[in-house]
Amino acid sequence: MTDKYESPFSTRYASQYMLRLFSQDMRYQTWRRLWAALARTQMQLGLPITGAQVDELQAHISDIDYDCVRQREEEVHHDVMAHIQAYGKAAPNAAPILHLGATSCYVTDNADLILYRDALLYIRTQLAMLLKKLAGFADSYKNTPALGYTHYQPAQLVTIGKRATLWMQDFKSDLDEVGFVLDSMRFLGCRGTIGTEASFMELFGGDEEKIDQMNALLAREFGFSECFDVCGQTYPRKLDSRILNALSAIAQSACKMANDIRLMQHDRQLMEPFESAQVGSSAMAYKQNPMRCERICSLSRYLMVNALNAPMTASVQWLERTLDDSANRRISLPEGFLCADAILRLAIHLCSGLRVNEALVAKAVREQLPFIATENLLMEGVKRGYDRQVLHEIIRACSMEAHRKMDEGEACDLMERLAAQKEFGLTQARLDALMDPALYTGRCAGQVTKFLEKLYPLLPQDTAEEENTIL
Repeated sequence: MTDKYESPFSTRYASQYMLRLFSQDMRYQTWRRLWAALARTQMQLGLPITGAQVDELQAHISDIDYDCVRQREEEVHHDVMAHIQAYGKAAPNAAPILHLGATSCYVTDNADLILYRDALLYIRTQLAMLLKKLAGFADSYKNTPALGYTHYQPAQLVTIGKRATLWMQDFKSDLDEVGFVLDSMRFLGCRGTIGTEASFMELFGGDEEKIDQMNALLAREFGFSECFDVCGQTYPRKLDSRILNALSAIAQSACKMANDIRLMQHDRQLMEPFESAQVGSSAMAYKQNPMRCERICSLSRYLMVNALNAPMTASVQWLERTLDDSANRRISLPEGFLCADAILRLAIHLCSGLRVNEALVAKAVREQLPFIATENLLMEGVKRGYDRQVLHEIIRACSMEAHRKMDEGEACDLMERLAAQKEFGLTQARLDALMDPALYTGRCAGQVTKFLEKLYPLLPQDTAEEENTIL
């Protein structure tokens, strides 16, 4: 429909996997899976529930009557209760035992935990794919000298591959953080109205071991090794902060990389992919704007700001429960995942087609290399017996004059000026021999190799390419 608002995440940015994961069908079918699992577990532990009732619930996981749900919610103004009644209508023989001893958060919170866990696993896969793309790029250009910058002013030489490892180290940190969040996730289980499990003490006649068994069985069925030790009515909202912080960290890394590429594309040293029929500007037909990098930066700002929602929510959860988390979490968590997904899809596509204009990279190096080499020239002169302070002053004076000529549009003539200084003691031939860029990249190539050796074991050998059509 074109007459109602649609999220750009749905229509432009997010993957089909993530859109499906956070769809209504996935959420509400997960609710029904949780209700069926609760009934089955309670039956196994001796409550008066029949196998036929459990089978009936299991048979109606996916056939959700949304018209019935909508009608009931308009009457009761409670979404979980509306779904309970619609489910009971589809499975009438099981309706009397449906949601037995549970509270709404049994389905809402446990479903969220399942969806967030699966989303984080997918994000982790995307991060690994991005790192693999960057690893190939870094290895290919580990020996390619490039001008390095501090304060966006020419500094010393680096290599293209070494610069890529700076991006990769950030993303590796994000991979570690996502792994930490996954490892720290727990299941809520079925803990009663405010987490005291009082309703189950009644149902199981005070048998606490059976209550623990019920929660352990439920957790294992949905892929969790254990439940939170204690809780109120909800799982601790601090977990949401950890999740959005991890997603924000990905945005920070992606934005840094994209900004670096934007700066280099300004000088056409590094170019993002540009399709054969792509239009850079509706007015200036010659333009090749770094639109993917710009989009990454734009979405990253949204995600970094969105991450503030979770700590603000966690900090105001009164006592055992308050409902001012619900509306916020319905938006901030799913859209946080959709945004991280969009950023990583863009970054993967970007890094699959980065183009290095080696001639322009070399030109930038040549223009600044005479100045960069002066420290080595100073050391060379001292080794030949010349006065360090005298040499320093010669280099300073000649450099200022060479800069002045360059400001007037002329070529750098610093080496010629130094060769003409008898007190400098180095011939033009010797100075020319010291103009090899490879002499000034330090340990860049080795650093790339060592970094990749540590990284490769963490990456999948065959990372499946997900659909990656980027607008």
